[in-house]
Amino acid sequence: MVPWFCRVVVSLNSHSSHTMTKSILVFITLGTFLLTCLAAYSSASGCRDHFLPQNNHQFQQKTNRFYQFQEQSNSWAEVELPYDLVTCVNGNCKTIGSINRAGGITGERQGQSYDVPEQRGNLKAKDGDDGGLKENYQMLLPLRKRVSLSKISDTSIWVTGESGSIYERFWNGVQWVIVPHDLPDSAGRAISIFTVNHTIFALSEAGHLHQMRLAENSQPIWVEYTDRLDQQTGEAEHSFSPEIKSAVVSHDGQRIYFCTKNGSLLELDEVEPPRWVNHGQPPGANVAAIADATTVKPEVVFIVSSAGDLYEYRKNSKPPWKKHIWKEESAQDTLLIPSKGCSLQGLSGPYSMSLFLIAKTGQLVERRLHQRKWKWMIHGSPEGHLITSITQILPDELKDSSYSLLLTTETGYIFEYQMLKQAGTAQEQRISVTWINHMHPLHAKAARGIAGLQFQAGRILFSLDDGRLAELHLSGLGGESSGPAQQVTTRRKVSLKYVWSILDAPESEGWNAEYCTVERGPFNCIAGIKEEVMDIGSTWTVARRRKSQAQALSYLMPDASINSVDKSLEDCQSKNTSVERNFHLRILQKGRSFFLITNGGQTFEYLHNDNFGIWLQHEHPTSMNSAVGAYNGSLFLVDVNGSLLIRERSGSDLGWINCTAIRKGKQITGGAPWDEVAGRVTKSMTEDALFFVSKSGRLMQFTVVALRKFKWKDAKHPPNTKIASIVDKEGFRDNIVFVVGRNGRLYQYNKLTGLWHEHYQSQHLLLSQLPGTAMRASAMSLKGSLFMISEDGGLVEYNWNTVDGWTWVEHGTPYGGLHFIGGPGPSFEGNQLFLIGSDGNIYLRYFDRTEWKWRNYSFPYPENIPIQEQRQIQTEDVKEGICVNQNFAFSSEDEEHFESDMSRNCDCKVASTRPIPFADDSVIFELRDGRLAEMRRINDFDWVWSRIIATPTSLCPSNYWMAMAS
Repeated sequence: MVPWFCRVVVSLNSHSSHTMTKSILVFITLGTFLLTCLAAYSSASGCRDHFLPQNNHQFQQKTNRFYQFQEQSNSWAEVELPYDLVTCVNGNCKTIGSINRAGGITGERQGQSYDVPEQRGNLKAKDGDDGGLKENYQMLLPLRKRVSLSKISDTSIWVTGESGSIYERFWNGVQWVIVPHDLPDSAGRAISIFTVNHTIFALSEAGHLHQMRLAENSQPIWVEYTDRLDQQTGEAEHSFSPEIKSAVVSHDGQRIYFCTKNGSLLELDEVEPPRWVNHGQPPGANVAAIADATTVKPEVVFIVSSAGDLYEYRKNSKPPWKKHIWKEESAQDTLLIPSKGCSLQGLSGPYSMSLFLIAKTGQLVERRLHQRKWKWMIHGSPEGHLITSITQILPDELKDSSYSLLLTTETGYIFEYQMLKQAGTAQEQRISVTWINHMHPLHAKAARGIAGLQFQAGRILFSLDDGRLAELHLSGLGGESSGPAQQVTTRRKVSLKYVWSILDAPESEGWNAEYCTVERGPFNCIAGIKEEVMDIGSTWTVARRRKSQAQALSYLMPDASINSVDKSLEDCQSKNTSVERNFHLRILQKGRSFFLITNGGQTFEYLHNDNFGIWLQHEHPTSMNSAVGAYNGSLFLVDVNGSLLIRERSGSDLGWINCTAIRKGKQITGGAPWDEVAGRVTKSMTEDALFFVSKSGRLMQFTVVALRKFKWKDAKHPPNTKIASIVDKEGFRDNIVFVVGRNGRLYQYNKLTGLWHEHYQSQHLLLSQLPGTAMRASAMSLKGSLFMISEDGGLVEYNWNTVDGWTWVEHGTPYGGLHFIGGPGPSFEGNQLFLIGSDGNIYLRYFDRTEWKWRNYSFPYPENIPIQEQRQIQTEDVKEGICVNQNFAFSSEDEEHFESDMSRNCDCKVASTRPIPFADDSVIFELRDGRLAEMRRINDFDWVWSRIIATPTSLCPSNYWMAMAS
């Protein structure tokens, strides 16, 4: 008879059309579960002649952690035991079983007893605000496959980020600075860095090896190593180009062992000239990861196969491959995760060697060599946690009897596994072990599956799940301001308490660390100069900068709902604020073409060439609401039904593409305010993303892949509110989308990590739901601001600089009784910002020398523009192709009728439609009567109204001559 838990799986496969499941459970011990099911099911249904009944064959529950998939949040959450398993067929639901709490692993199986402090406790936590119990499930973190840490020297730590970029944390004698070392665009993303024999290598995601060399100008460059290999190894090996998965440097630092993507073990025995040795695969297995390279035993490499078995390779042995076998009764529970291990010497005696690995059950296991005998040891895991990576801590000179390993769990916690030697008369020394929970930094989690890096005694670096770094160090030793020269001595009393310090990451990861410069000063890439030496009286600057950066980082709160917002207030704001008019104008090609969406839903394109312009209508069966984006010559529009459409040219024809009809497509209400930020060059990537706001208040990522492939991704929304509008899309920070929630607060979404953060905001400051504008003076500096409109109609600035970090500045309005309508912008030169007042006037906010100033440019009434520029009717100026009303001509008899219509249908005040920067010195506004008006810059801060552009649907009595440029 098939066990009930197997019948559930079978019924899902056999009766999928008639069966619904209330929940889906994932077993941590999935390998054991499936093997048991397959064995039982095949015995019951397949090979009946060979069926041998086993009365003692039972399913053994090895864990108390089970997860349920929640469709509303599209995420996994841990369930509380006991848990009933319910199945529903044709609407009839019944309980077919339950999962109860199981006993822990016995001390006999573990080999050693240990003390687990109850620091984590139950997964339920009390909510102090309402006095009740609140679910606080620990969510599984995603794997960050491109993240790595490498120590090149005491002053140089190299990092590969989730973006695939490479940067170095270098101590220039004054402070740690960030030095970029990205691979060429053609090489793709980097996934790891390693050094051998004073040579730095980078491994790309495509599996290619790159070597850093000095160019003729003494600048470091990356060269693909396999290309140089083909040129030097001769014709016989000309086609040799292995695709590498991972690499480990030998214990002596002279060789590199590679795990290839086809599962072979490859060795680079010499770098110059290159000498490759292919060691192949274990019999009947493959190489999934290199656990140790010549550390445990000289000339011996330990690998883990994809099946979870441990093998050792010795080149001079026959046969060279040897498998390390578990006892039969424990084999299924101790299959290994393919990952790098950690070796310790002398743990069980002066000549013993230990290799620590991770089992697929999330436990710490040890393969120990003592007195020429191998032995397996199971050390288990902290209660309620699964281990994903091991970080080795070098033996402490002050505590010769202590060994420690730092272990990263699947939920981002860091545990220390401390092993203390105890004197004894047995052959093996007695060891007492203790689990110490170091938790994680405030508002951040350690990256799952990424080992840390000890770069100095008492100082260990970890990659965080949000893209930053964190240093776990002894109190009073380490942190951002401490260089590598500071050492622990026996004479100096240092607290043995470990504390966390968060280290900022560069813009490539979506954060705010500035790159180093070639200029003299504390940020110099090679040798820093203290600021007090450069400028007397500025000694406070460095300390102030460090303090402000720490405060800015604490403002970011991932997945936290710190400010509970009244739901009625959120609903009220979402109903009273409309952002549709912010997307009636959109640039397609700067200085040449822009689109206009009329109030009636018609779509027109204005083509401008030299001295004239024409209107082209783009017809569609459905009326349009807004133009929400432009990319690579294509325009993204939203119709009245919320469908996202692409208007693009295919050959000589124009076509429409319905993106909402694509798989996972949603109905859209808004998009990014600008397609590019002034002063920043947008780089084309193999995968470019546009962001939109759905009708349900979610952030939708629309990715345009090479070869015209489109795909949607639901980026969801912050945990405590839905999204009202996008403030900026990767203009102010690479890979970061800033949004305003319907609760009037500012959030950011990291495209690389998929995490949301909430920015600090005082309780009295609420933002309107209008889009914003990013202003950044230079692409070489992260200094800049986000400008938004507050709920009361005033201008608000959110500024970043390296001295003060993030700060809010309320600019308000030029005078009382005025409020701004429509989103702010556009901006120019990093110091000028246009705004539309409720009185129909245009206001300029500009930074002159040391202060912000206001300037009122009113609106383009007739006295502002010469009459001949408003009505050019000379027949000799007619340009072929301009749409002209042939029945309309001004005459002396029509003048009185014209003036009457002007007063009735024309309104030269500026509408709330978001203006567009048509050129570097030109802005286009929409007037309340439906016409357009252009302003041009004549010098730094001086702008003038230059012309009025008639539109096909404006009721103001004018013909299409007004479309002709003066």
